[in-house]
Amino acid sequence: MIDKRTLEFVFSDQQEEFEERAREILCHRREVSLVDLKSTQAQVVIGVRRSGKSTLCYQAVKSKGGKFAYADFDDERLLGLDAKQLNDVLEVLYKIYGDFQYLFLDEIQNIKGWHLFVNRLLRKNMHVIITGSNAKLLSGELATHLSGRNKEIPLYPFSYKEFCTMKKVDIAHRTTKAEAFRRKAFDEYLKQGGFPELLSVEDNKDYVNTLVENILKRDIEQRYKISYKAAFEQLAHHLMNVAPTVVVVKDLASLFNIKSLNTVKNYVKYLKDAYLFIGIQKYSQKSRQRVVQEKIYTVDVAMMDKRENAFAGDNLGHRLETVVAIHLMRKCKIEGCDVYYLNERSGECDFIVCKGKQVVQAIQVSYDISAEKTRKREINGLLLAAHQTGCDNLLLLTDHESGNVEESGRHIMIQPVYEWSLEQGV
Repeated sequence: MIDKRTLEFVFSDQQEEFEERAREILCHRREVSLVDLKSTQAQVVIGVRRSGKSTLCYQAVKSKGGKFAYADFDDERLLGLDAKQLNDVLEVLYKIYGDFQYLFLDEIQNIKGWHLFVNRLLRKNMHVIITGSNAKLLSGELATHLSGRNKEIPLYPFSYKEFCTMKKVDIAHRTTKAEAFRRKAFDEYLKQGGFPELLSVEDNKDYVNTLVENILKRDIEQRYKISYKAAFEQLAHHLMNVAPTVVVVKDLASLFNIKSLNTVKNYVKYLKDAYLFIGIQKYSQKSRQRVVQEKIYTVDVAMMDKRENAFAGDNLGHRLETVVAIHLMRKCKIEGCDVYYLNERSGECDFIVCKGKQVVQAIQVSYDISAEKTRKREINGLLLAAHQTGCDNLLLLTDHESGNVEESGRHIMIQPVYEWSLEQGV
């Protein structure tokens, strides 16, 4: 048991820390618009560790100008706190903050039985905002725990536009100087990634190593009581090394000598649940075809090589494709679209964007299309997508080349990724 006096010290310290953030220059996140503070549903912000979830929630409540209270349960001083004491927490928060409209609960999944407390608050029409690093706990289980009274808002590390904002790079003017600085910033972003703290951390490798270790050991191994930790970690690092890649469960089981295919399926699911990876399904009109051969990407390019013994190399083509995948996932959540990939015997297309059943765009990504063979392969992939889906909105994204081509009666736009991503407004 933790006495109320200790709780008051802890949450007073957290209040002071939160007020310090008000003095910082914060990057506006587009996902703020998804947080509905008028709703009687719990607003649940989920995503990988260190992606800025707490800051996003802070921006959301400050933008409304309402009174709020804040409690962070990822605090070592709160070890031993159980659900029976959550009402004491509420009492202490009222003492510190006075009357408040919004209650912001950070990493509350650390408290077993937390959902009963939140359900009671929702029944009293309290506006509750929750953050968490594990998607399974704050997704699959929420539907049961909160009887569907929740709205999920996924948050990823910084987009390229947000990266430019924090680096104070001009994204508005069309001058030679501004264009050069944007180009330079994208080269940095392509290699460094978008984790907010990497903008101020000198040892990127140590930061990412620690982050990955926390995700694997705290968010997955402890929570799911994984028995064969070494095999699980080897599989996780292997997937980070080879991503983007299509998951073939049988091959992974053989490679890591795991007897049960279900165990491998679970391992991959846990990695996605913890937002270490994102998955894109294969495009098909048939549901059965969509649930097999999922293609996975690391949630940020920093995961691809900023780790010990990664041996991933630069592989700029894979990094560029990963940047586009994450950007599309972020953009499509806001706009209500879905993203797939197309893979047929005659060719493939990296991304198929759908609005409901309608295909609205086909996108191919290639770092360098100066070689005729590469250019032809990428264009053929788009033509295949157009033939299979009936979509005429065809886009070929590159590192630096731009233009327009007409091929087989189809118009194809060619554009650099850094230019395209800024135009998306995300």
